[in-house]
Amino acid sequence: MKRCFFLTLLLGCALLTHAQSKTKNYFPPRGEWQHRSPAALGLDSTQLQAAIKFARDNESKYPRNQELTQAIQFGKEPYSAGIGPFSERGEPTGVIIYKGYIVAEWGEPLRVDITNSVTKSFLSSVVGVAVDRGLIRSVTDTVAPYIPPIEVYNPLGAASTPGQPALLYPFAGEHNRTLTWEVMLRQTSDWEGTLWGKPDWADRPVGNDPEAWLHRKRNAPGTVYKYNDVRVNALALAATCVWRQPLPQVLKQHIMDPIGASNTWRWYGYRNAWIVLDGAPVQSVSGGGHWGGGMFISAYDMARFGLLTLHRGNWNGQQLLSEQWVKQALTPTAAEPTYGYMNWFLNTDHKLAASAPANAFIHIGNGTNFIYVDPDHDLVAVVRWIDYKAMGDMIGQLLNAIK
Repeated sequence: MKRCFFLTLLLGCALLTHAQSKTKNYFPPRGEWQHRSPAALGLDSTQLQAAIKFARDNESKYPRNQELTQAIQFGKEPYSAGIGPFSERGEPTGVIIYKGYIVAEWGEPLRVDITNSVTKSFLSSVVGVAVDRGLIRSVTDTVAPYIPPIEVYNPLGAASTPGQPALLYPFAGEHNRTLTWEVMLRQTSDWEGTLWGKPDWADRPVGNDPEAWLHRKRNAPGTVYKYNDVRVNALALAATCVWRQPLPQVLKQHIMDPIGASNTWRWYGYRNAWIVLDGAPVQSVSGGGHWGGGMFISAYDMARFGLLTLHRGNWNGQQLLSEQWVKQALTPTAAEPTYGYMNWFLNTDHKLAASAPANAFIHIGNGTNFIYVDPDHDLVAVVRWIDYKAMGDMIGQLLNAIK
């Protein structure tokens, strides 16, 4: 009788251990990432290959020369000249992560390429870490009290020329001093001003009337959504002041190193976006590649970041971004319900990806570069250089491999 009880207990423990091993999340250590065949994880290999072929067949039609692409897309805007680095992009590329494992990859996943506005998700994350650590008390705080006068770094001394301001006050003025971190993160701030030689109104101006651009009425914070890289760069500058160190160093220490990212990614700003911080020149980085710069990164490193957001900021038991922050980032913006914190695009209305779950979300940048994150299917997909209009259909074909 005792022997039977003992054997039953051993069997129960073995079954429990087996169940735990099956449900334990896999997180790739630095420098390696386990592959699994699609069939081994119950995926339809034929459907998966069809999705990859669809991504390849729908490569972006813009030139691979990214400086030329920028000129085609934004060249008609005022002050449209590039002021940050561009690159020659690679071929269509992607990585599919299912249950933490690589089940498919194509193109050049090791290649470091500009990722454009996926950069914004990295920017919002370093703001999130600042909130989690108490450097920012609350996103409902106004930004102005956190920002001292900012000295422009100019080694040639032009900034000290009489009549030329040597200090920046990005959150002064009747409108800007009312802006909170929240409205800056949601792109509903209507921040006004010129930063790094780019006026806010010159980014994707509405209509063809320059007088209207210059003299329009300001919208109350939080009421109108407007995708605007000048304002994103103002947030990056504010975050640099709060952290009191370059944001690439913050991202490396608090996010990229802990998730085992490679040492090849770089986060660039503009040639003229330098300030003096504690006696040293520091570059204020950009939130995308609208005028060049932003994150230059491999598909593998993008996939690691996607896996972090899939697990709501937790990486193998370490909470790098608080669950509360991720919850806020995934909360719809009142003025634009498909947008959370930048650049967490929400699929709540199924317009981004018709067949994807409503709780799926996508970090999107021009190119198109995107990181698709699907909690329901334990799925992360990095897809680079696909036509934007094909994004939703590609995701649908990918999900067919799971169904």
